[in-house]
Amino acid sequence: MWGDPASFSSPMRAGGEPGEDLPPPWGARLSAPTEPCASFLRRQSLHRLMYHDTVLETLPPAAAPDAAGRTRDVGVCIVGSGFSGLGMAISLLRDGVDDFVVLERAGDVGGTWRDNTYPGCACDVPSHLYSFSFEPNPTWTRTFSPQPEIQRYLRHCAEKYRVLPHIRFHSEVRSARWDGAAQRWMVETPGARFSARVLIAATGALSDPSIPDIPGLQSFQGKVFHSARWDHDYDLRGKRVAVVGTGASAIQFVPRIQPLVAQLTLFQRTPAWIMPHPDRALTAWERRVYRTLPALQLAMRAGIYWGRETFVIGFLRNRMTLATRIARRHLRAQVPDPELRRKLRPDYTVGCKRILISDDFYPALQRPNVEVVTDGIREVRPNAIVSSDGAEREVDAIIFGTGFQVTDMPVASRIRRGDGATLAETWQGSPQAYMGTAVSGFPNFFLMLGPNTGLGHTSQVFMIESQITYVSGALRHMRSAGLGEIEVRPQVQAAYNAEVQQRLQGTVWNSGGCRSWYLDRNGRNSTLWPGFTWAFRQRTRHFRAGDYLLRPRRSTDLLGQRTGTSAASPAS
Repeated sequence: MWGDPASFSSPMRAGGEPGEDLPPPWGARLSAPTEPCASFLRRQSLHRLMYHDTVLETLPPAAAPDAAGRTRDVGVCIVGSGFSGLGMAISLLRDGVDDFVVLERAGDVGGTWRDNTYPGCACDVPSHLYSFSFEPNPTWTRTFSPQPEIQRYLRHCAEKYRVLPHIRFHSEVRSARWDGAAQRWMVETPGARFSARVLIAATGALSDPSIPDIPGLQSFQGKVFHSARWDHDYDLRGKRVAVVGTGASAIQFVPRIQPLVAQLTLFQRTPAWIMPHPDRALTAWERRVYRTLPALQLAMRAGIYWGRETFVIGFLRNRMTLATRIARRHLRAQVPDPELRRKLRPDYTVGCKRILISDDFYPALQRPNVEVVTDGIREVRPNAIVSSDGAEREVDAIIFGTGFQVTDMPVASRIRRGDGATLAETWQGSPQAYMGTAVSGFPNFFLMLGPNTGLGHTSQVFMIESQITYVSGALRHMRSAGLGEIEVRPQVQAAYNAEVQQRLQGTVWNSGGCRSWYLDRNGRNSTLWPGFTWAFRQRTRHFRAGDYLLRPRRSTDLLGQRTGTSAASPAS
């Protein structure tokens, strides 16, 4: 599923944390290096540093910022180092391209899996499906992976495929502007400027938390934080805590913090349909088998993939009878109190909003120190929250589990086309792109996990790899044809989006009786892909030059293609 908070499959509770004595996700494959010893030790030293948010000065020169004022020319500039950014970088290296940079605003790779460290954070997509197809992980410890394991997996990929030397950490993009005369993107960061032939935004939609504008919030004297920016230094024990929101993150961390706090007040605007969680521990024997017989894990992955593809049929036809029966039975079984059950039962069709999975959220809400409030919040006072019925509840801390700025991505206001208009201004509240990837008016620009690439039934990594294939094909065509610019034709983009919107009509997401974050501020579903993921992969398998305006290159830049030894193979 796709939503609060994953790159894009969001973390969901997996019921356990990896043990301290577990092997790293890549097993023992790095134990016998074949490269020169000095190089291996340098990489291992860097790897140890990358397990912590260290100061940038400790990183090797390739990852240190340029001197102030210097502009560096690169073939490709990738923004973000989550699944999308790392996957795109690996694809470039496999194609023999090393003239690229990955700009990361934080001090580590991982995207949403780096940022979301709240208690109980895990994925709601089966582990075997939540990895790159070219890099399966035989050492997942659970059928639904906890956040620390996914983060370690992404670090491993960055090291194994030699992406780390291309990453510049603590380099948030302040602006990116297309220079038509130079046929390049001019990218500004706090420490350096870059001139890039191609710009790839791989920031994802789950990178910037959304905090509601509540009157008086600034006056609150206690602790306030969002679940995606969890304050681990704040001790919740014995505190009166208000949780605002009941989405994918809240149903994970509420059961974890409930035993610690003196009082937990859960402010619920709209209840969610919750299904039983089929999570379990993967045994040491299973992990050993997957390490020994990788084909068996790939077969398991394929079975899970095709099984979950069938889920989308109910969403598309707005026929969720079986899912409704399961969710209602789960609610009845876990919540015997009819009044609380009434509060927790949604009045919209299952699937209209994000479907959640949990076995311990409902039980946590029935503990003596928990209150579920369905009235809205009128205001926040220095030491209390006042609900719409006038009741005042004193609290020591407020935790927001209110999701992300999905359809109003802040990065869109920093990317400008040739005439100065931003991507956000171009979209006017309703993001649109061709294949969720290219935007008319923005030459040599690609979006990873752009509009209408989100999913409600399976792994977002599958969509990411499809887009990587498509963008890689576009870049290869640019190199081979000597092109300086490619820009999707406006009529092609318009026709594609008209088709997508037409197919969304009648789906449960558009007609299930709710107002979800799938819909943008104009009421348009600019988030979800309305079909099977294999159909999206078919459409993105080949780059079609006829869909684009093609302009010749005005210089001899070969878009970063290097000469000499290929680095497409992973590190030993």
